[in-house]
Amino acid sequence: MSDTSARKVLFMWAGDENFHSPKAISEMLAAELAARGWSVRIENSFAPLDDLEAMQELDLIVPAWTMGDLPTPRWVNLSKSVAAGVGIGGVHGGMGDAFRKNLSYQWMVGGQFVAHPYSGPYSVRLTKQKSPITDGMASSFEYSSEQYYMMIDPSIAVLAETGIAHNGQDVVMPVVWTKKWGQGRVFYSSLGHAAEEFQKYPEVLAMTVRGLLWAAESKTAAAAT
Repeated sequence: MSDTSARKVLFMWAGDENFHSPKAISEMLAAELAARGWSVRIENSFAPLDDLEAMQELDLIVPAWTMGDLPTPRWVNLSKSVAAGVGIGGVHGGMGDAFRKNLSYQWMVGGQFVAHPYSGPYSVRLTKQKSPITDGMASSFEYSSEQYYMMIDPSIAVLAETGIAHNGQDVVMPVVWTKKWGQGRVFYSSLGHAAEEFQKYPEVLAMTVRGLLWAAESKTAAAAT
C-alpha cells in the first residue's frame, strides 16, 4: 500500500453513545490512523455532508450511526463524493445498519443488517479472495459477539465469512467485504459491536485499519487506471 501521510479522513458519528459505541470506536480508529500519519477529523454530526466540495477533497469517510435518517441532500452528496473517488469504510451497525429507509445507501455499502439470531463465540474464516486487507492473517479465528445476519449485494468481494444456523438451515454469511461505488472503494466489516472487542481481538483491529487504508486509496487507484 502507498504512503498515507497526506490522507484526509473524516469520522462522522451520531446517535446514542451507549448503542454500538460510535464515539469510542470512532476515536479508537481515528487514533490508529493518526498514528500512521493521517490527517484526522472527528465530527459528532453528519452536517459535513452539506458541503459537497469539502467532502470531495477527502480520501476517506468513516460513518458510525446505527439506524437514523439521512436527508436526501446529504445522501446525494455522500453518494457523489464516493462515486468521485472518496473511499468509505466502517464496521458493524455503524455502517451496516444505518439509514434503513435508504435503499441506495444500502446498495453502496453492499449489505444491510437484518437480525442477530445468535450472540456468543463463533468462528470467522477467510475466503480465497486475495486482498492486502487480510494478507498474512490466520485462515480462521475465533470471535465472540453478535453474529450479523445480513442481506447482501452479490457484487461484493467477500474476504471473510462465518456459518450461521437459523430457522433450521445452515448458511454461509459474509462478515468482511469490499466493493466499488463509482470510482470509490467501499470496505465493510460486521465485526465490532463495541470498542472493547477491538482491544480483545487485536487482529480484527489490524484488519479494520488495513481496510480503511485500502478504501482511502480510491483516488490513487483510479488515477493509475
